[in-house]
Amino acid sequence: MLPWRTTLYNTRNSALRYHKTSIRHATSILRPALLHRHPPRLECSASSPSNTRPLTTTLPKRKERAPDDVPEPIPIKEDENDQTDKEEVAKQTPLEARKAPDTPPASGSVAGDAKGSSGSSSGGESGSGSGDGGRKGGKKSSTERAIQKPTVPEIYPQVMAIPIAKRPLFPGFYKAITVRDPNVIAAIQEMLRRGQPYVGAFLFKDESSDKDIIEKLEDVHNVGVFAQITSAFPISGEAESLTVVLYPHRRIKMSKLIPPKTGSSQEPPVVIHAQEIKQLPPKEQGIPDKSGDVVASFEESSSPSPLVDVQPYEPTSFLRDYPVSLVDVDNLVDEKYDKKSPVLRAVTSEIVSVFREVAQLNHLFRDQISTFTLTQSAGNVHEEPAKLADFAAAVSTGEIRELQDVLETMNIEERLSKALMVLKKELMNAQLQSKISKDVESKIQKRQREYWLMEQMKGIRRELGIESDGKDRMVEKFREKANKLAMPEAVKKTFEEELSKLAHLEPAASEFNVTRNYLDWLTQIPWGQQSAENFGIKNAMTVLDEDHHGLKDVKDRILEFIAVGKLRGTVEGKILCFVGPPGVGKTSIGKSIARALNRQYYRFSVGGLTDVAEIKGHRRTYVGALPGRIIQALKKCQTENPLILIDEVDKIGRGHQGDPASALLELLDPEQNNSFLDHYMDVPVDLSKVLFVCTANMTDTIPRPLLDRMELIELSGYVADEKMAIAERFLAPAAKDLSGLKDVDVGLSKDAIEELINRYCRESGVRNLKKQIEKIYRKSALNIIRDLGEDVFSEEKALTEEGKIAFEESKKDESDVKETPETIDKETTAVPRQSLKVPDSVHVAIDRDNLKDYVGPPVFTSDRLYETTPPGVAMGLAWTSMGGAALYVESILENVLNDASRPGLERTGNLKNVMKESTVIAYSFAKSVLANLFPENKFFEKAKVHLHCPEGAVQKDGPSAGITMATSLLSLALNKPLDPTIAMTGELTVTGKVLRIGGLREKTVAARRAGAKTIIFPADNTSDWLELPENIKEGIDGHAASWYSDVFDLVFPNIDAEYANNVWKAQLAKMDKVEDTPKDE
Repeated sequence: MLPWRTTLYNTRNSALRYHKTSIRHATSILRPALLHRHPPRLECSASSPSNTRPLTTTLPKRKERAPDDVPEPIPIKEDENDQTDKEEVAKQTPLEARKAPDTPPASGSVAGDAKGSSGSSSGGESGSGSGDGGRKGGKKSSTERAIQKPTVPEIYPQVMAIPIAKRPLFPGFYKAITVRDPNVIAAIQEMLRRGQPYVGAFLFKDESSDKDIIEKLEDVHNVGVFAQITSAFPISGEAESLTVVLYPHRRIKMSKLIPPKTGSSQEPPVVIHAQEIKQLPPKEQGIPDKSGDVVASFEESSSPSPLVDVQPYEPTSFLRDYPVSLVDVDNLVDEKYDKKSPVLRAVTSEIVSVFREVAQLNHLFRDQISTFTLTQSAGNVHEEPAKLADFAAAVSTGEIRELQDVLETMNIEERLSKALMVLKKELMNAQLQSKISKDVESKIQKRQREYWLMEQMKGIRRELGIESDGKDRMVEKFREKANKLAMPEAVKKTFEEELSKLAHLEPAASEFNVTRNYLDWLTQIPWGQQSAENFGIKNAMTVLDEDHHGLKDVKDRILEFIAVGKLRGTVEGKILCFVGPPGVGKTSIGKSIARALNRQYYRFSVGGLTDVAEIKGHRRTYVGALPGRIIQALKKCQTENPLILIDEVDKIGRGHQGDPASALLELLDPEQNNSFLDHYMDVPVDLSKVLFVCTANMTDTIPRPLLDRMELIELSGYVADEKMAIAERFLAPAAKDLSGLKDVDVGLSKDAIEELINRYCRESGVRNLKKQIEKIYRKSALNIIRDLGEDVFSEEKALTEEGKIAFEESKKDESDVKETPETIDKETTAVPRQSLKVPDSVHVAIDRDNLKDYVGPPVFTSDRLYETTPPGVAMGLAWTSMGGAALYVESILENVLNDASRPGLERTGNLKNVMKESTVIAYSFAKSVLANLFPENKFFEKAKVHLHCPEGAVQKDGPSAGITMATSLLSLALNKPLDPTIAMTGELTVTGKVLRIGGLREKTVAARRAGAKTIIFPADNTSDWLELPENIKEGIDGHAASWYSDVFDLVFPNIDAEYANNVWKAQLAKMDKVEDTPKDE
């Protein structure tokens, strides 16, 4: 029988069953409570609009909801009148009617399926099934049917599918979801209105998906749940969103996805007429004849007969008008299982045990377990293991794939096992969370306990007079420290003011810590405290000679400083600036000076410094303010007369936070630094007794006002003899000790060191020489181990006892080296290894012949660039930040001399502005010399000359190459090669005057390295030449030149005038002959 016909039949029988008066009596009892609790939202009438055929006629006013074992999502408190009405109805209701099947509360009515009863409510939260299938053994009264609970259809082949994300749903456990698709929202509202609130919930495979419809079957898992919509309400603040509470009933499997219907014909609605039955036979009624009963008859507006041809009933046919996901589903039934199975009982007991452990750690689990226990119909969980597995998976926060696997498993034993695995992980997380919580709580409790005990102890001591308050004790401590210092009056006044402020401040005030830190700094500066200096000349010479070889100028200046201090008994602070190439010992000499004078040593670098606060400190108004580096140096050294080394003063920067170079003006001025004012201290500090030593590679980048305040001491590069002495006395022993060969017979011969200096390390300093010597000893250590083998130097001998234990622990660690292991404290020790002794039978000798086996082939294969110079090539000398260097100037003739050639000068070699001017001056002067001395030489009148300075990647600037360029051009014009051992330097004017240059010492050292035997320099630099050490001048003949004529006589001695006049005469004669020949017409 069709569902609507069953509804018609059941309604007619119920209408004939009772008298009209009994119906009115029941209505008068139930209607007030129902109207108060659930006002009806839909009236059933013949004219009500409907788009589909199914329609029920159960009267919601005549029903009362029975108690439900499943907790409602939103409990509603009943008033006393409602409770009284329920009790009256319950008295009239038979006992069998009270035993309704357990079903969850529904927002809409429940549509009956083909097997069960059909009934719906008109928008209330509960409804009752009607018909004769709901009860056996007799017919129910109207009041009994009114309180009967709705039934869930067992077969619902087609539902609207709602995809969900994050985690699946499990039967028997509520889930709230949010719907934002307006079409799905409209469909849900229509379902609630029609009393068919059933959907299918399926989990998205992609966790990031957030849709309300299913586009493809592959997007979701095919196993889901058949759920009932218990309530739906809009979200506050979101106009087009709906929160839907679902209650899953059973597992279902999707078999087909039905696409939305694009267009459908509207069918006429079912018309319902209510009329009074005049008289019916008692036999047909089955009860005593009572007049006045109301019966509902069903008629279709399109046909007078109610039994016309009707299309098959489809509960979700109206949803095809909405673009939503409809799916065909099949119910999934759990496989049969043996309740007495020992495996089943063991797994169930383990799950219960895990629940107990989790409940002790997690209060939220405890509440959920209590709720589950109350809603459990069976007293023993062993009777319903499937529901227990679903509950375990529903409350766990496991992996989505694992939870979906639990949902899809139909075998109860397997489902319990998988649920147990998920629950075990939840237990591990709960244990870890509990451990972390206990650790944090124990730390907090410990601190609170310590604070409480400390406050008690302070109170007891104050009562006994043993100790005063902490703040008072702090004030006394500051005053005691200040009494030991010889503070100036201005500083003492500031100290008293700040100390008085601290005494009146509360410890909790923000100003308290600022004032305390300021007083701490104020009392840590060594006011009036000086170290006892050593002014012994012999001691200073001994210390300086021990640490450095050479550097006579520096040592003499320090000895002068000590001599003045010895006579006066005290010395004022001086500002020295060591300027020289890298690797000559500028920084290390400062430490040696401090050791010789018995002064405290403090070093800081200003290279790249852009913040003035590093020099003068921060204002105290800033959070985390600190004094400048000078005040920090005084605090560290605890003396007023330390030696402060300011390194890399030529590389100081400048940024938006000020100019630190300008801040150094006050610091390095002897007339001002006796009252240096730091921004943080804000009191004058006397720095006049401090010995400042600065270092720089060049003076070009140092501001002139700052350079004027310092006494410059230039440190030139080392010559070969000095490098040899430094390598033998300092570098080789240190490198040997550093390589673990201190007591081993490994000898580096003098010839090998000389070869290193000449062929590998030609720079001014000794830093590269030190690297090469260390490389030699490292290579020697490797060869020793390779020759003797690993057995002689085994790891067992090298590891200490603690090291062996740590090494064994590290073997057990399998974590990545980029991650710090948890057992790092067991894998480390203070002294893991010890040095190994090399056998006495080992002997290694490094000499000139086998040196390349240790450091590779030589870098420099010749002493100079040109062994024999061609015409137009002259060797000049240049000064760089790395020391001196040989600078060659090359000139060539670009074309053949003929009538078509034009004179010109091409310059290359990355020359800067000053050097470009020098080339123009030299070119003009060379033409002048040639015109005056050799007038018949017409070279420059027709020659196009190209002048080049090698190493074009290096920028070159400066006027000291003037005489070198002029000599190169004259050598080309006279076609006369120069002596390759002659080097020259000097600025040239257009009249031929040779001007003074700088860096003669560095240039002389460079000439010596290049193999020059003669140096030509300006006569104004004669004093500089005489001051050079004899070891630098040894083997070099120096010549001073006032005019270029002096240079010309040295580089072109005994030149033949006739040769010079006629050197280009042959070519010029050919050119004249060609010009005199008449042209053919």
